[in-house]
Amino acid sequence: MPELPEVEIVARSLAAQVVGRKIVMLEKLDWERMVETPDLPDFCALLIGRTILGVGRRAKWLLIQLDAGWTLAVHLRMSGNLIVYGPAQPVDQHTHLVLGLDDGRRIFFTDARKFGRLRLLDPAGIAHLDAAYGPEPLDSHFTSSHLAALLAQRRTKLKPLLLDQGFIAGLGNIYANEALWIAQLHPLLPANQTPAQHVPALHAAIQQVLHTAIQNQGSSLRNYRNSYGEAGHNQEHFHVYDRAAQPCERCSTAINRIVVGQRSTFFCPQCQRLG
Repeated sequence: MPELPEVEIVARSLAAQVVGRKIVMLEKLDWERMVETPDLPDFCALLIGRTILGVGRRAKWLLIQLDAGWTLAVHLRMSGNLIVYGPAQPVDQHTHLVLGLDDGRRIFFTDARKFGRLRLLDPAGIAHLDAAYGPEPLDSHFTSSHLAALLAQRRTKLKPLLLDQGFIAGLGNIYANEALWIAQLHPLLPANQTPAQHVPALHAAIQQVLHTAIQNQGSSLRNYRNSYGEAGHNQEHFHVYDRAAQPCERCSTAINRIVVGQRSTFFCPQCQRLG
């Protein structure tokens, strides 16, 4: 958390506020380990004076496109938020990066658990990052037949496979659970045993849960906020995630919770039968 929908919402809300603005000051950076590349002195020197040209996303990375060919890649991880504030906003103990803009506003990177990471990348670095991830599930090239070909090559169980960023980019625990419930597929079904007639349903379910979450401004379970500091409300529409022992919306059977790959997994034992 956050997953693809939340990062997409952050990208859109940040772009609406900062595109065209210049970074004139690095006011605070007190957790040096968050900077993965380049070395910290180069990171600071290269970042100051850059103009923000656009904001996008790849997988769960937020990509802030700067002039001179640089891109600031931000991974929010478990508890990170990127929020734009006015000049009077106080800096608290969980704010580990503050970027001053030329209009007096500031971008705060808050991260209570300090898992977030920053990379300042040139075009080669962006290409390397892009190559590390699988297809984007909302891309027009990600078709049902494409998904079928990917599944046929893998024996891994469906739930952990959907979380594999090299298989499909951006999916996380929440939306993998939700998509499998919609498609009526058991999370422990080996991928290459997915019935052919169920693949289009899984493809449609993946896109449906992501589009719905984006429309609902993301899922705010704990820390997530968009770049205006606003919470999402998609958590109000979960079908199975975090609903253990509650009745299935389709058949009223109690939702089960198991642990798969150290992640909580929720499913309906009646609607999502194994085999």
